[in-house]
Amino acid sequence: METPPEVLEPDHWFEPIAEHLGSAYLRYSFTKGTVQECDFLVSHLGLIAGSRVLDVGCGPGRHAHELARRGITVHGIDISQRFVDLATTDAPPGATFERMDAREMTFDGGFDAVISLCQGGFGLLTGQDEDEAVVRGITKALKTGGVAAMSAFSSYFSVRYHDEATFDAGTGTSHELTEVRSVTGASKQVDLWTNCYTPRELRLLLRLCGLHVESISSVEPGDYALRPPTTETPEFLVIARNTE
Repeated sequence: METPPEVLEPDHWFEPIAEHLGSAYLRYSFTKGTVQECDFLVSHLGLIAGSRVLDVGCGPGRHAHELARRGITVHGIDISQRFVDLATTDAPPGATFERMDAREMTFDGGFDAVISLCQGGFGLLTGQDEDEAVVRGITKALKTGGVAAMSAFSSYFSVRYHDEATFDAGTGTSHELTEVRSVTGASKQVDLWTNCYTPRELRLLLRLCGLHVESISSVEPGDYALRPPTTETPEFLVIARNTE
């Protein structure tokens, strides 16, 4: 009698969702602003050809690919092997990828910038202190003087406008039951959890992890700009520097 193959539990609740979505992830409207977002990053992070960037929670690699096309060296990490495989396929020169848990990063300096966007490695956490572990890993990955850009879902927006989700005031976590479709159109009901933040919480967290916050802006996908935080947009974009 043959021994059945071992079924491994995923390291993170998002892995089965990514496996189901595959490249269909790139059909969602929030992925269509990549060029504008990278225009902003290049300008406001001071990126030039030859800069070294770490993309934490890179997904299928849309930001990494766009930055690499501009001569920037980008290394992307993601918890989903499916997304890492997609990112690696047809990756432009200068873009590399590996499967890695953002909570267990071991990079030690070397990067001019670190990005974690669109609820990447930073936003899709539910355990206590996991977000601190990710930010400490980001800080450690940066050179002295290096800069981080991180997006975070807004608690204000979640409470006021995200009617399809339930907001846990004790943990600052939004929970939503939603439907996702694969490349072939197969539908699957999934649970989505998103960590939400206020600007004050972001400043305190990043300061605790050794980063100096330079700006916090209210943004939407495809509309990155320096502007004051408000209660009206779904995300905050934080730019912070490693001054140590």
